[in-house]
Amino acid sequence: MKHSRILVVDDDPDVLTAVRLLLKQQAGKVITEHNPEQIPSLLAKETPDLVLLDMNFKSTINTGNEGLYWLNRIKTIKPNLPVVMITAYGAIDLAVTSLKQGAADFVVKPWQNEQLIGVITGLLSKSDRKKAVEPNKAVMDAEFIGESEIMQDLLYKISKIAPTDANILVLGENGTGKDLIATAIHKQSRRADKPFVKVDVGALTESLFESELFGHKKGAFTDAREDRVGRFEAANGGTLFLDEIGNISLQQQAKLLSVLQNRQVIPLGSNTPIPVDIRLICATNVPLTDLANENRFRKDLIYRINTVDIQVPPLRDRGEDILRIARHFLQKYAQKYMKSIADLDKKAEQKLLKYHYPGNVRELQYSIERAVIMADTEILGAEDLIFSAIEQAPQNNQTQRQAPEEHNLVELERITIANVVEKHGGNISKAAKELGITRTALYRRLSKYDI
Repeated sequence: MKHSRILVVDDDPDVLTAVRLLLKQQAGKVITEHNPEQIPSLLAKETPDLVLLDMNFKSTINTGNEGLYWLNRIKTIKPNLPVVMITAYGAIDLAVTSLKQGAADFVVKPWQNEQLIGVITGLLSKSDRKKAVEPNKAVMDAEFIGESEIMQDLLYKISKIAPTDANILVLGENGTGKDLIATAIHKQSRRADKPFVKVDVGALTESLFESELFGHKKGAFTDAREDRVGRFEAANGGTLFLDEIGNISLQQQAKLLSVLQNRQVIPLGSNTPIPVDIRLICATNVPLTDLANENRFRKDLIYRINTVDIQVPPLRDRGEDILRIARHFLQKYAQKYMKSIADLDKKAEQKLLKYHYPGNVRELQYSIERAVIMADTEILGAEDLIFSAIEQAPQNNQTQRQAPEEHNLVELERITIANVVEKHGGNISKAAKELGITRTALYRRLSKYDI
């Protein structure tokens, strides 16, 4: 508790003073706040280890609704942050309700000082023990924001297979974070202190494939002016991550299979094999059923690279995680661009939850960054969220959406606005100017048509 940071939120100044005086000798820092509306911005600026939160604000009626509301907001922003509810003696039932909704404990006013310190000390000790016995989970939380069941299942699977040397195939759509999965597996493996080498093999030409992966000797081909170590040899003892493995040719597959079977490479221009000891992780956005087509991918290579496969879920299947990730990026870019943007409003939350995210986490990240740059308010609204025109582009390479055959004015307006916004790459000022309307009017129409 000595170095801990405790946030106390209560609209009673006497309570704030009493808690600050009680804890100032016990904790590293005590942060007090009388206005719960400041909680999101405080959590963005501070990193408290525990929150003391009153159940009632600005009311003589003990409904507890406002306290429960802010409890849920805190758990949405920082799911693992312990919250202790402060309640009146006659509101024990509300305190029990708060426990069911994620509170770590509650104290009843007026409390005994020893009791309050005991509750706080116990929770902080429990948190420290959890961090000590779950270092891998701590690593994962830093890279994957996910409380949904589907993400918890993924994290559990990673924790089981990472310490092994099994070859892993990571499957998932573009933008889901397959490279982060590979990095996290390496960090949790027995090879964590050894090299982690990433290669986008899908971008390698036939002529570069062998040289890049297996290395070459000086004079092996034109422009080979010196010896070069290949990626397999560079990753020796560590992890080799081959991204976009589903895009390599059958000829490249045969060469890769030979190296994996023999566990040695022969650089171009040499006849001397070099033994390699690597843990292999591959990734692709090609479904496993498509890879099983032998006209596209060798089955013997699939079995070699796919001791275990991991399916990374698309963002649209992750429920409330969407809001957690959005707030993570909001805090990140508000700090980067020195904006005092604290949170999302309800309409913005609904817009984020309804969208289908063809570009997954990457698309959400860029949308939030754009919104932070353009916003002039402290709370992002639905009108601030413009999703990528790149992901909305039609797949038939036509630059304009096709107008409907029927002359529906509403639909024609929607298509016209979408085309103009896409034309200007999401620049609202330029799009509004071409349409002959104000920025505010354009924002209203974007929200109306969910563009």
